[in-house]
Amino acid sequence: MNRYVIRQKFRSLAAFLTILILLPYIVSVFVNGADVTTEDGGSFYVKVSDTEETDKVTEIGWTEYLTGILAGEVPKDCETEALKAQAVLIRTQLYRSQDTGTSDSGEPKVLDMEYLTWEEMQKKWGAEDFEEYYQKYVRAVEETDDTVLQYNGTYAWTPFHQSSCGKTRSAAEALGTEEYPYVAVRECPLDKEAEDEIQIFSFTYEEIQELCRDFLVAASDGDQAEKGYTFADFEIQSSDSAGYVQSLRIGNTICTGDQFRDALSLPSSAFSFSEEEKGIKITTTGKGHGLGMSLWTADKMAEEGKTYEEILDFFFEGTEIRKDIQETEVF
Repeated sequence: MNRYVIRQKFRSLAAFLTILILLPYIVSVFVNGADVTTEDGGSFYVKVSDTEETDKVTEIGWTEYLTGILAGEVPKDCETEALKAQAVLIRTQLYRSQDTGTSDSGEPKVLDMEYLTWEEMQKKWGAEDFEEYYQKYVRAVEETDDTVLQYNGTYAWTPFHQSSCGKTRSAAEALGTEEYPYVAVRECPLDKEAEDEIQIFSFTYEEIQELCRDFLVAASDGDQAEKGYTFADFEIQSSDSAGYVQSLRIGNTICTGDQFRDALSLPSSAFSFSEEEKGIKITTTGKGHGLGMSLWTADKMAEEGKTYEEILDFFFEGTEIRKDIQETEVF
């Protein structure tokens, strides 16, 4: 065997060993993105609930996780500054959830916000546009790196929704607590132009009775349930200052607008009733619970040149925008 053949075999063996050593990293990057655990609190992996099997825990890069959450919440044509504002809200929520402590085993809590995987994002945007939109969402995460909202030295509560009914809700009115004074009524007239802002649903009284059976039965409304309901059995008793239903009577049962919304899977608890021949027509305004930031108005503010800091200050007045570097051990 001549020297040339020996050298070629040696090079082939060296190349094979190099690939063998790097293979776990290559696979990890392909699956989770390029996030790695670092000692200085840089990019790292987190444990999250699997998107398909909730009892299964998987590891994913922190940046990849935030990007996947953003992709599931915010449409691809959203303005960059609105996207950044949303990234800050999501990051704050995740830090807040970890700040409450650890699991029973003493380990950091498993994160459970729903997110889109690479494959799901590709399916949503299409293979041709995937890279463009993916990079847009990644930049929103990276350009707000470590930025959170705080109130009185703790992580703020940062709810958000797709669009309000024209005003966002007060947490004091909706939840009956003064703990979140920065989640207050905000005028959002541009939400009236939002996609699917007004929707109409028709239900028979039997359908509503079945869907609301848990709290109707719990309220000992058995006699009423047996004889059935009519339009006269539905009465909106009170609404908050933003226009969302607070108290609703169904027969002899009193429930909240949010209970009714959830039971019927309505897009909003800002609704009204009208009678139909065989049931009831429900007209809703807005999409979501109406608390915190309206994504639609945030996007319109960004179109007008507002920065993500200005957007957050509008919706969460009284909070502080701060850089907060988390230790990797927290996750």
